[in-house]
Amino acid sequence: MLVAPSILSADFGNLEAEVRAICEADCDFVHIDVMDGHFVPNLTLGPVVVKSVTKAATKPLDIHLMVQNNSFFVDLFAPFQPEFISFHIEEEKHANRLAQKIRDLGIHPAVVLNPHNGLDSIEYLLEYIDMVLVMSVNPGFGGQKFIPNVVEKIKRLKDKIEIRNPNCLIEVDGGVSDANIELLREAGVDIVVAGSYVFSGDYRQRIASLK
Repeated sequence: MLVAPSILSADFGNLEAEVRAICEADCDFVHIDVMDGHFVPNLTLGPVVVKSVTKAATKPLDIHLMVQNNSFFVDLFAPFQPEFISFHIEEEKHANRLAQKIRDLGIHPAVVLNPHNGLDSIEYLLEYIDMVLVMSVNPGFGGQKFIPNVVEKIKRLKDKIEIRNPNCLIEVDGGVSDANIELLREAGVDIVVAGSYVFSGDYRQRIASLK
């Protein structure tokens, strides 16, 4: 299991130290939640802050866009060369085009499914992306409880991926902890995003418990 701590739960007064700490604690990615105050009712990180994170991080960035006007935000964050940029399917009219744009920038394109989104919306996009991020909470805020029926969705998604694009990864974000990590592994998850769980304890121990 690969682990991507979400810095949304970090101490922003000591952000450089927090980013260094999770990297030293053997995380695999640094997960960055970008919220615009429109697609979700919260406002978070802009490029100035992400530039500072990039300088402190020794692990690749995993940028999750929760925004309107995805293409604009891709242009803002592509210069930092994250490993992934993910966008929400319901906020993109031309998903294939955007996925290709992200790939042409040397970044792995990923698409996000909210808890209420069915798999039909991305079935014919699977060949063109490298990861599906399945939200196990409604996006916008950290510290929410895991939505259990997401596990069933992940299993069905895994079956579709095996047919259409076996190299496509599955990432899960929301309420992940040692209490549900085994269920997620069995369902076929490759990467977990964990914010509150990692940052509320010993970083190395918490990351290790998920791995």
